[in-house]
Amino acid sequence: MNIFFIHTVNGLTDAFSKLAAEHVAGAKCTHVSDQSLIQAIIAAKGPTPAVFRRVCDHVVHAEASGASVVQLTCSTISPCADVAAKLVSIPVFKIDDAMMEHAAANFKAIGLAATNPGTMGPSTDLLREKIAKAGKGGRFETVLCDGAFDAFLSGDMKRHDEIVSGSLAALMKKVDVVLLAQASMARIADALPDKRVPVLASPPFAMKRLAGL
Repeated sequence: MNIFFIHTVNGLTDAFSKLAAEHVAGAKCTHVSDQSLIQAIIAAKGPTPAVFRRVCDHVVHAEASGASVVQLTCSTISPCADVAAKLVSIPVFKIDDAMMEHAAANFKAIGLAATNPGTMGPSTDLLREKIAKAGKGGRFETVLCDGAFDAFLSGDMKRHDEIVSGSLAALMKKVDVVLLAQASMARIADALPDKRVPVLASPPFAMKRLAGL
């Protein structure tokens, strides 16, 4: 399988290549890191027509270059997946789709944590959709880890982790499971000292879905 990853921040290529190798036999990975996408979304407080066009261009290029599937790795550009998928004959996956389906099917009280303000809207909409489809009357609460994304962009991972860990500790007291809205938060899940409820990150769920194709 040839997997074409589209990232909006640098530093995720090795982690996704490793996950692909673990879950998808014989996976070949191609990565595009386009930070202009996240910069445009932050400036406009949401995906703009230009962002949609750029993501679609990447997806069309992926198919032309021989990709079997496109995996978006940023929740903020998830709304672009549905549009881009209409332009190609290969699957285009949102990063948190599989994780949220799992949570909606198995938990009643779901917590959603994000560091990027631009992520919260698309992630909340997707989670609401998954809960409705599951039909189990689930509910969810959200928390924005203020300042964590700025710390991440500046390379201050210690500060990023401190902010996220504090926010998650408070959220875990209110819910049955916590979902991390961004792939850049995945490293926190294993490092938390006291996990009173499951803390789920989207990349492993996304790779397991690819393995099932």
